[in-house]
Order: sequence, then structure tokens, then C-alpha cells
Amino acid sequence: MHNIFVGTSGYSYDDWNINFYPAGLEKKEQLKYYSTVFNTVEINFTYYTLPYPRIFKNMAEKVGKDFIFSVKAHSGVTHTRDSKIEDVKKFVFSLQPFVEENKMGPILLQFPWAFKFSEKNLDYLSWIRANFGDLELCTEFRNNSWLREETIEHLRELNMGFCNVDEPGLKGLLPPTSIYTGETGYIRFHGRNSLNWWKPEHSYQRYDYLYTREELIEWVPRIREVAANTKKTHIYFNNHYKAQAVRSAKILQELIEGNDISTSQN
Repeated sequence: MHNIFVGTSGYSYDDWNINFYPAGLEKKEQLKYYSTVFNTVEINFTYYTLPYPRIFKNMAEKVGKDFIFSVKAHSGVTHTRDSKIEDVKKFVFSLQPFVEENKMGPILLQFPWAFKFSEKNLDYLSWIRANFGDLELCTEFRNNSWLREETIEHLRELNMGFCNVDEPGLKGLLPPTSIYTGETGYIRFHGRNSLNWWKPEHSYQRYDYLYTREELIEWVPRIREVAANTKKTHIYFNNHYKAQAVRSAKILQELIEGNDISTSQN
């Protein structure tokens, strides 16, 4: 039976207190509550900081035995690209509590739009693979120059996953795809807020979008294709403003269950 994990990108936002979490719920109890609704979460704070292992140990203790954490790689790996091997080793070590508790999902490598296809950047992907040990890696490209066969072949050689995305249909961005290059499938929904994608007045505006049921139905065949060709598939909603990610993820859960695509439950 194939496992599909559906969740959101992050789980602790101030505006979720009235739009998702019960009134009066303490912040330290949010993850526990979240895990009763979804079977996975994509951790985003790791993009900004290198946490101590005890932080992940505490998180692992708050969720059920089948819950999975995906983790966004630090900005030093994907954006400034100035991380040293020692930094990568520290990052990998911090994740050991998830590994030991069998709760470790893929590490998401979210590259910026300025990271374009080139031989140099292909080599950089190889460097990442060589220094992250046996951890699963999935790569999200924002620049459509990567949408070519050479990219797919290289990722398959490295056993790195390809992150399919739903985002605004703007020039230079990637269109919807159903690509699979590793043992794990990965899909992220960013919303389709074209007006505020490039230069939003406030950062949250980029992800201020609520998917309709019809828009998510479009994705069911793609999800089915990815799921049929990978051991497991992770799907995350990043349209987090006012907990719209939660509402969208719940709709997709219903669609998946109604289309005979099996999901792993807690």
C-alpha cells in the first residue's frame, strides 16, 4: 500500500490561533493538536537557524508513531550557498532524533529563482548529495530553466526527489508537473496569487490564496501518477495566511480518499 502524507508548510502561525487552533490552546500544545488532523508537517524554521537536537526530540515526543517530519534545508545550503561541510554535518546531526524515532521525512532543498540551470549548479547538487549522508533529499526549483531531461537524469543518478509545484502561472516559474526522480514524491502548493508573487507589500501576501475544490481536482491525476511510481509521496500546502493551507489540505485529503489513492493515517 502506498503512503501519501498530506500536511502544511509550518504549523505555528499567529493567525492560526483563531482560524485553526482551539481558543486558549497553549503554543506548546499546537503540534500535538496539529498531528490529530494531519500525518505530516514541513518544518520551515530550519531555513533560518540550526536547531539543537533536543528541539527535534521534543517535537517527536508530541506526535503519534506514524507522523513524519519533512525539513527545509538551511538558507546557507540553498540561497547564500556558503555552508561549509561542518555546517552541513551540524545540521544533519541535529536531525538524529527524527531519524531514531523513524519520523524523518525528506529534506527540502528550496532554491531561489536566481538559481538557474548550469553545469556548475549540477555539480553543486552533487556536492549536497555527497554531504547529506543517507537522508532523503527533494529539490524544489523556482526557475523553469531546470525543466529539462538533463535535470531529471541527474536527480535520478543522485537519488534526489523532484518537487512538483502549484504556483502562479508567471513567466519563468515552473508549471504543474508530475515528475518523480527518487524513491519519494514531493508536491508543494504555494497558491496562485499572481498579483503579489514577485513584490508583495507584506511577505504573507504572496501566500494569501485559498484553493477551490475544482483547482485541487486538477491535481488528482498527477498525484496518482507520482504515487504509483514512488514509495511514498509528501504533499504540503504553503498558502498559510489565515490557515488557508489547512482548509486546502483537508479538501485534498477528501479528494485523495475518494479517488482510491491510499493515505497513511495516525
